[in-house]
Amino acid sequence: MSRRARVDPARLVAFEVLKAVRVDDAYTNLVLPSLLRRHGLTGRDAAFATELASGTIRWRGLYDAVLAACVDRSLAKVESKVLDALRLGTHQLLAMRVPSHAAISTTVDLVRDRVGAGAAGFANAVLRQVSQHDRTAWVARVAPDPATAWSHPGWVVDELRAALGGDEELAALLAADNEPPRVTLVARPGRADRGELPGEPTALSPYGVVLAGGDPGQVPAVADGRAGVQDEGSQLVAIAAAAAPVAGPDARWLDLCAGPGGKAALLAALAAERGASVVASERQPHRAGLVRNALAGAAGVTGVVAADGTAAPYRPATFDRVLVDAPCTGLGALRRRPEARWRRRPADLPGLVELQRRLLTAAVELARPGGVVLYATCSPVLAETRDVVQAVLAARDDVALEDAGDLLPPVADAAGPLPGTVQLWPHRHATDAMFLALLRRR
Repeated sequence: MSRRARVDPARLVAFEVLKAVRVDDAYTNLVLPSLLRRHGLTGRDAAFATELASGTIRWRGLYDAVLAACVDRSLAKVESKVLDALRLGTHQLLAMRVPSHAAISTTVDLVRDRVGAGAAGFANAVLRQVSQHDRTAWVARVAPDPATAWSHPGWVVDELRAALGGDEELAALLAADNEPPRVTLVARPGRADRGELPGEPTALSPYGVVLAGGDPGQVPAVADGRAGVQDEGSQLVAIAAAAAPVAGPDARWLDLCAGPGGKAALLAALAAERGASVVASERQPHRAGLVRNALAGAAGVTGVVAADGTAAPYRPATFDRVLVDAPCTGLGALRRRPEARWRRRPADLPGLVELQRRLLTAAVELARPGGVVLYATCSPVLAETRDVVQAVLAARDDVALEDAGDLLPPVADAAGPLPGTVQLWPHRHATDAMFLALLRRR
């Protein structure tokens, strides 16, 4: 038997996910399915690999504090592949129902196979120290602050605290960020009925269901493109963009930042029901290709354009509705993109905020008088939500902020940082932390 045959395939998949995230800046939810297929993992083995990889990345901050207490050198001096394996072993010891001996021995086998015998002995010694205490005891020993205890960078915790308005709900939000998200499907109206999707109807979106289990790609309506995987908060953004009343014609809609296409697909379905059509615009050509795939076979689509939204090739005052789902830090979607918390830096904010202002200003220019712009971010950070909207309003006297909450089904405790804006939260609404603001061009 070869040495590699001793390595558990599920743990090997998780190890390869961590490497792809670290080396290639990959996204866990995008790289994992192909690795599962490559290693032939399904059912419980696939679920184990998914939780091991995603959970390890979510809790990396806490686990690094634990490992730092068990290693006789700086973690920066530990070989990256060994540190990845130690994090995987720590997650099994502190957060999964894996017996200690199995968590340690399988991790040691993984290190021996991928690095060597010397590193395997080091991993064995470190993980035996980790196993001396349970999770609660380790938190008390190494995590006196909420950032470490809930495994978020300190600056992220500060931004979330400011967006919440204090500490009262902070622990609940940080805990929700670390919960694996439910897989939510959307039935695109006119193409599918949510009754044909397996799962429980969503509480807020009239088109969604929470998938009961299994591979969403095996659901016939998803495989056909008549339905898709989409967080309930994202569904509400498209619903709100389509629901705002407009004076006069209502035929030309624009999704200004359409990649990868989920909101554009729902928006196009809603437009088609009313005889309108959507232009989907996306700056990056490869993401524009994803939008084309998402809209394949859909009615209510004028076209997909690869264009910079801040200088889009459309005439001013052309569109009745414009959706701006702006690029952002993504700190409202940490459940689905666990690596984002470690990848983003405070220095990213100024550039993103400037881009958001330019996109929203361009959207206002493209909306005709009487038309509407729906501005959305998957971040609750005030610089990306309140401050962007306030800056655009202050710079123009032909724009008014209206009540976005009136466009949605009843949503409790969703008041945003400006009157009329909406802020969804993982811990309150079981959605991504989507922000919505409705602007009307006078």
